Amino acid sequence: MSNETRQAFTKAYGEKESIQTYFCPGRINLIGEHIDYNGGVVFPAALTLGITACISKREDDVVRFSSTTIPGMVEIRLRDTLSNKSSQNWANYPIGVLAFLQKEGYALSGADVMFSSTLPDGAGLSSSAAIEVLTAFMFLVENGHPEPNRVWLSTFAQKVENEFIGVNCGIMDQFSVANGKKGQGILLNCNNLDFRYVPIELGNYRLVILNTHKRRELADSKYNERRAECDEALAILNQSGTYPDLCSATTESVQSLISDPVIRARAIHVVTENQRVLEACRVLEEGNLVRFGQLLNESHFSLRDLYAVTGKELDVITEAARSHASCLGARMTGAGFGGCAIAIVEKNAIQEFIRIVTEMYESACGLVPSVYVSEIGEGLRKMS
Repeated sequence: MSNETRQAFTKAYGEKESIQTYFCPGRINLIGEHIDYNGGVVFPAALTLGITACISKREDDVVRFSSTTIPGMVEIRLRDTLSNKSSQNWANYPIGVLAFLQKEGYALSGADVMFSSTLPDGAGLSSSAAIEVLTAFMFLVENGHPEPNRVWLSTFAQKVENEFIGVNCGIMDQFSVANGKKGQGILLNCNNLDFRYVPIELGNYRLVILNTHKRRELADSKYNERRAECDEALAILNQSGTYPDLCSATTESVQSLISDPVIRARAIHVVTENQRVLEACRVLEEGNLVRFGQLLNESHFSLRDLYAVTGKELDVITEAARSHASCLGARMTGAGFGGCAIAIVEKNAIQEFIRIVTEMYESACGLVPSVYVSEIGEGLRKMS
């Protein structure tokens, strides 16, 4: 991808004396869904899919952004007041980064930049986080500033997303792509950013990403609804005890203290999903892939039956995946109501797996999925 990006750069901007190449991966959350805002831990990992950027510094304060996938060029001047404009389209993400870097006091010079991506847009694999983290990292390095601390970089990119883009996201996406390591998942506490790496030895198996191509129309409204239901569950529990967050509760306390069946179901998912994350890390360290696959299945069933955030497409595609003998487990990943699922599949059976799952999904849902095979990849880095 870096050679293709460089060729596209030269075509757009002409030959340059110095062109540097950077890469930032997308991420997948292996397990731990809808618990980050309830005091839980999540278990994301960086992918080998991601965003590549070629950059060449300029002598003036003009920055030009181009992409291999979206026609046109967006040009700004660093001395101008940088703001979020619909006419800037996707370039609002890197522009927001530059605006906030200057607000933090970093001196920047102009540059020509070409982005290319192997991440499917809108599939929930953190393309926005990747381009934010990537832009901040390469502009700091190219302008002679010290290589930024990766945890700081994560929180900085989240701030850009929250305040410039206007999306009230958590920290997991930015943290995952900035801090990913090859062959390692990140056990992350989103509240205090405590984390540790957990080895993921897949052996003869591979991580397969299943894009349903179902637009996530309900994700935002249902997200707000679920957060309110979790707040209600915690308030009920704290009438009889002291729980700093919902993940601190036990299934016994939830069962005995919450009478409303819907609120109780939401709380049981939160408590048990947090326990599944911790068990998943333990069994991976033991090399028990079979149990890890079972935990993926259990996570999906809980998200379907208790938290109610899956939807027909995600249920069908994960059921199709689990029906194949080569699959150890499958679950939705991300906010739900569309987007992607993940599966752990035996390497030698992947082509047949893709064929069978595609046929079953298309027959049931009338949509053709996209399937990506990825390994657990390295995080943000300069390539040349």
